Amino acid sequence: MTPLAEILFLAHRPPWPPDKGDKIRSWNLLRHLAERHRIRLGAFVDDPADRDAETELRRLCAEVFLRPLGRLRMATRAASGLARGSPLSVAAWSDSVMRRWARDRLGSADLAFAYSGQTAALLLDPPVPRPWLLDLVDCDSEKWRDYAATTSGPRHLLFAREAELLLAFERRAAATAARTFLVSRAEAELLARRAPETADRLAVLENGVDAARFAPGPPGPDPWGEPGVPRLVFTGVMDYPPNVDAMRWFVGAVLPQLRRRVGRVRLAIVGARPARAIARLADPPDLLVTGRVPDVRPWLGRADVAVAPLRIARGVQNKVLEALAMARPVVATPQAAEGLHAEPGRELLVAGDAAGFAAAIAGLLRDPPRAAALGAAGRAYVRRAHDWTATLAPLDAAISALLGRPRGPARG
Repeated sequence: MTPLAEILFLAHRPPWPPDKGDKIRSWNLLRHLAERHRIRLGAFVDDPADRDAETELRRLCAEVFLRPLGRLRMATRAASGLARGSPLSVAAWSDSVMRRWARDRLGSADLAFAYSGQTAALLLDPPVPRPWLLDLVDCDSEKWRDYAATTSGPRHLLFAREAELLLAFERRAAATAARTFLVSRAEAELLARRAPETADRLAVLENGVDAARFAPGPPGPDPWGEPGVPRLVFTGVMDYPPNVDAMRWFVGAVLPQLRRRVGRVRLAIVGARPARAIARLADPPDLLVTGRVPDVRPWLGRADVAVAPLRIARGVQNKVLEALAMARPVVATPQAAEGLHAEPGRELLVAGDAAGFAAAIAGLLRDPPRAAALGAAGRAYVRRAHDWTATLAPLDAAISALLGRPRGPARG
């Protein structure tokens, strides 16, 4: 197929391997665009585990530039943002080498695509001579506002500062990009309220899920051991503060109430880089903290219930989509379910407090036919509403509008 355009694709992390929320989305975006266009990819590497991504990414892209960005360098740049009055989460990713590389490629590109606010900064100062699209995913400023609301003292002041400055940055980026995508209607409406001047430039680009890969049935050997005890699973990168908060709340407030209702249950917290507060929760064999695993599906596929007890959440949670796709009954907080169109009570269960969360899980464990029906309805929902080809249609429409008409072979 003759490529329609040459696109400069910028990402704050390599879109491979797709083993965490932001990389699942960026990988599927990249793969979709590479089927139609010629892609030059620039991405930062802040995790040594991602250094081997280049081989896989070169299968899709005409050029791949991965820029190492160590944690110490990022921390130093974030600290410099304090003096400059910049959002720390943008300053940490500021890099003159990546900026020069991106600017050099813009001469042959038809347009640029910035995945996340961190990479939008590469295209703002000075403004680039090509139209560009921004996938903001969600309103990060609102997440920092949530952090500020749950803390006090210096942390409260720092988080409140970040929320204010990051919102100003998001407004500027969304007002400059030709189109800014958000992961759900709720996120788009939130940004439109916070930045009304951007409302006509916003569009929804929902998350999808690979329902063929995340299919019912337990792939591979059983990693749980000891059959016969009810199994609960939570998946996610476990140094991410909302995930840490979710599991600390679940273990401290929900799990004791659940055990009083149904007796012994086992919980697996499955995900890379468990923070110290998560590692301390481990109490084998009934409370497992796995760290990074090569594949979450064996844990999900053999769980009786998948839990999403997030109290701070933005957008659409991939962990929820993957569990639903595997026909696992899901119990989620309102925050974790916010970006979904799933029907509570029929396609997943939603509970907002510890007692309600424990009661919802207990009801499923006591009624396997109901749990199976909930899981089947959840899978039907994601197949209907979260197929990647369908969810990415607004991206194709935006690119077609910018190009004006199909182009010939891409340059360079």
